[in-house]
Amino acid sequence: MNVNLRDVASLYPERGGPVQMFYRPEDLPRLPRIARAEGSYMWDTEGRRYIDGSCGPVATNIGHGNPAVLAAIKAQADRVTFANRTVFENEADEELSNLVAKLAGSGFDRAFFVSGGAEANEGAIKLARQFAVARGEASRWKVVGLEQSYHGPTAGTLAVSGDPAAKEIFGPLVVSMPKVPSPSTYRLPGNHTVESYANSCADALEDCIRREGADTVLAFIMEPVGGVATGALVPHDTYFRRVREICTKYGVLIIFDEVMAGAGRTGTFLAADHWPDCRPDLVTLAKGLAAGYTPFGAVLAPAHIVRTVTQAGGFMHGHTAAANPFSCAIALAVVNEVVDRGLMERVNETSPGFRQRLEAIAAASSMIGDVRGMGFLLAIELVVDKENKTSFAVEHNAAVRFCEVAQRNGLLLYTRRTAWGRNGDWVMVAPPLTATDDELSEILSLIEKTIGDYAEITRQWR
Repeated sequence: MNVNLRDVASLYPERGGPVQMFYRPEDLPRLPRIARAEGSYMWDTEGRRYIDGSCGPVATNIGHGNPAVLAAIKAQADRVTFANRTVFENEADEELSNLVAKLAGSGFDRAFFVSGGAEANEGAIKLARQFAVARGEASRWKVVGLEQSYHGPTAGTLAVSGDPAAKEIFGPLVVSMPKVPSPSTYRLPGNHTVESYANSCADALEDCIRREGADTVLAFIMEPVGGVATGALVPHDTYFRRVREICTKYGVLIIFDEVMAGAGRTGTFLAADHWPDCRPDLVTLAKGLAAGYTPFGAVLAPAHIVRTVTQAGGFMHGHTAAANPFSCAIALAVVNEVVDRGLMERVNETSPGFRQRLEAIAAASSMIGDVRGMGFLLAIELVVDKENKTSFAVEHNAAVRFCEVAQRNGLLLYTRRTAWGRNGDWVMVAPPLTATDDELSEILSLIEKTIGDYAEITRQWR
């Protein structure tokens, strides 16, 4: 398999000269062009079929072409596609708010709908800040984040993200916020167990709050199940308990970024439900909430926080598409599909077996060092030396190349290079919640094939 895998686009013919899309270098061959998608599958215009083993960037949770969602799109389009939320209420916004609040459970009585995950995270941070000001705690403005984290590409979300690559470029544009160690479970410092390192990371959070001045710290933001910055990291249970105790002690709000983990992907509507002794104060959702059928996100908050802010003059934040009736109707149809079809229950039934089979594939491979995650939000970590957990050299861009080989085999997987790849190489494995048993088996078989093909390529790197 002597193929130059500089870019997966090299596997496809050119369609002419450069186009006006500036997000792709002009010297690279063109990417395949999507023709159609249905369920767990996608087809390009050359007739190649792909099974989506990661739901795109972990977004299309209920697959493509869902009839109920398509019907809701048509019905709402026939009524109204846009109405300014400051002028009109709309039925879809109200119904979705009530449904999401019910599914999210105690403490999340209010929802603010936006256009995506970064907007949601910025909205949560701004809500937290306005809550502090309204309570007479204007000195609180610092948001502590994790050293390995990603919460979005906007200035505000980059400030709380732990990605040195982004900081190097955009650092001068933002006020960098304090960072504390991520509670890793795979590569641990010497003389640590997973639990002892979780305690050490929690201690570091408390030390940070004290060092910065507790009266200046507004919030702590984290993903309860990691995304592409940590490869589906699930911290030890001890970490969650300690974080809640520490933040309560110092009056610091906890924001759970569930842009990737929420909306049923881990088997519960909120990933937070897996840790009842660490109930966050604010939660953000996106991706699976509308399952890729429309750009969408949400901030969930308790009534007392929202009430305090609105009584102090209103929420000083918003977007043109906030609470858009068209997008709300689509998301409502998606969430109803998740509930009505019992998809969270299906995740709980099928994900343990899926993971066991993925772990068996990893155990038989010399270059899959770890399988981690929760529910249908999993990742495999690529290594040169399994025993020593040695990563591939950064210049090999290992995870991206693995996804290229997978795509050549008809399997779509997802990765995103953070920190120039210096924290390791992992590939997200996140099947649709609607995937059949046969489709799950196909994903696993193609992962196994891809590992074999990839091993041939990496021999020249070792």
